[in-house]
Amino acid sequence: MIMKKKDMLTLEDSANGFLFKENKSNLNVSFNRVAFIFFVFISVCLIYLIKILYLGLQQPSLSKYQNKQIIENFRADIVDRNNNFIAKTVNTTIAGVNPNLIIDEDRLLLNLKIIFPDQDIKKIKNKIKKNKYFRLKKQITAIEKEKLKLLGDKSIFFEDQISRIYPNENLYSHILGQIDDANNGISGLEKKFDFKLKSEKFPIKLSVDTEVQFLVREELIKFNKIFRSIGSAAILMDVNNGEILSLVSLPDFNLNERVLITDKNYINRITKGVYELGSVFKTFTVAAALNEELIEPETEFLNLEKEIRCGGSIIREYDTEIPENLNAEQILIRSGNIGSVRIGQMLGIDRLKKFYNDIGILNRIDFDIDEVGLPIPFKWGKCKLATVSFGHGITTTPLQLAKGYSVLSNGGFDIKPTLILNKKKDQSKKNKIIEKDVSIKINHILRKIVSSDDGTAGLANVSGYKIGGKTGTAQKVIDGKYSRLKINTFASIFPTSNPKFVLVVLIDEPKTSKDYIYKYRNKSGSYKGTPFNTAGWTSVEIAGNIIDKIGPILATKYMDAN
Repeated sequence: MIMKKKDMLTLEDSANGFLFKENKSNLNVSFNRVAFIFFVFISVCLIYLIKILYLGLQQPSLSKYQNKQIIENFRADIVDRNNNFIAKTVNTTIAGVNPNLIIDEDRLLLNLKIIFPDQDIKKIKNKIKKNKYFRLKKQITAIEKEKLKLLGDKSIFFEDQISRIYPNENLYSHILGQIDDANNGISGLEKKFDFKLKSEKFPIKLSVDTEVQFLVREELIKFNKIFRSIGSAAILMDVNNGEILSLVSLPDFNLNERVLITDKNYINRITKGVYELGSVFKTFTVAAALNEELIEPETEFLNLEKEIRCGGSIIREYDTEIPENLNAEQILIRSGNIGSVRIGQMLGIDRLKKFYNDIGILNRIDFDIDEVGLPIPFKWGKCKLATVSFGHGITTTPLQLAKGYSVLSNGGFDIKPTLILNKKKDQSKKNKIIEKDVSIKINHILRKIVSSDDGTAGLANVSGYKIGGKTGTAQKVIDGKYSRLKINTFASIFPTSNPKFVLVVLIDEPKTSKDYIYKYRNKSGSYKGTPFNTAGWTSVEIAGNIIDKIGPILATKYMDAN
């Protein structure tokens, strides 16, 4: 078939038109995709730009950082059992000086001397010469800040910070311990509970009583002067739950000053001090024998020697007038050395050693602060058994001594000494160490040591409190050798009819006093001057005066509480 040229042209035109239309369609699809992607990109950019602008215009980011710093530097308060603050975190102001901005140095120094009369102006002047910013005083008062502002001196600056303050200054130094400038606990409860104090906002409540603590410390300070001792200590504890109402060790220090203490005489004598404490151990010897049913208080020991020899050493009675025939009760009342040795020999090494371990005398004690001492280990033998029986050649801390006497007096139950107030006082899970009748017998004997004429602790016989206890006079060990210096101790419990408290008083290196007047409590009359440098005339007198002062508080607040 022959096609006309016109028809051919028409066909080609149609074909060209078809091809054109197809190309046009492809271009539209590509453009739409690119436009969509561009739109998404622009939208994302706008979102991020708006977010950036929003965050940039907001201030909370800085305040949140500051709040975080405040939380990090915060330490929870510490209160006593009556909710009195004994450690508190507060906002304080520091005053600083920039020497480069000082216009009139003489005038500034004169004003600073008026505002801060206790400051050393020479030291301030020397700091100014260094031309470096320095802190003038930490924790300035509101009045001091106002006076500094009124000077109108542009060289004075103020810094706000969080500070740890201790309202009672020295009173709780060995309990609370210290923190460093970085707000970290470095000793005492501040160290042991560092994480808890930083992470919790609620106060830590202690078992101590500020009124009692104050009165105990005052008596110790007074008698340190009377007996010219290098230090002393006392602990008052509830024998039934181990809560410590008072723990004082002298000398102490002002917690607010944050000074580095290197003098070993500032040791916590109650928890860290490890001493031979002498005849206070005789009570444990008698209690162990009673618990093993080897003796009764009436068991007689006849023909007791005045001295015995063991391993080249001689063991003597401190009192040459002590009778040669005594029963077990009288041996403890009169603090007989030889009689205590005989009772210890009846027990033997294994039983006496086990008893000491059971009541927690020989090992390191688990306590609420890290500053605790480790009793000096020793090798048991026949001679060591003899000396340990009357308290020679064996060491422990006064804290562990207080725990031991608590076990003896509370019916025989183990307790854990604590500085933290325990609201849940579950007595059902206590471990029983000695029988109740043994505890009753020991309390009866301890009472006679204070109340009878033959006892060594008559000066502690405070009317109305039925105090019982045992004295201990020991030679102090210096450089591994026994010296003439003394550690005098009195471990007391009261009331003996239903024991509630144990009070241990220790005095380190006491001297006799020629002027002090003793007023007898169990008989009429008085005595001037210290006749012997023994516990009966030093630590017993201190304990008697302490109980005289704190007794009414204890009777009012705690005697019926459990």
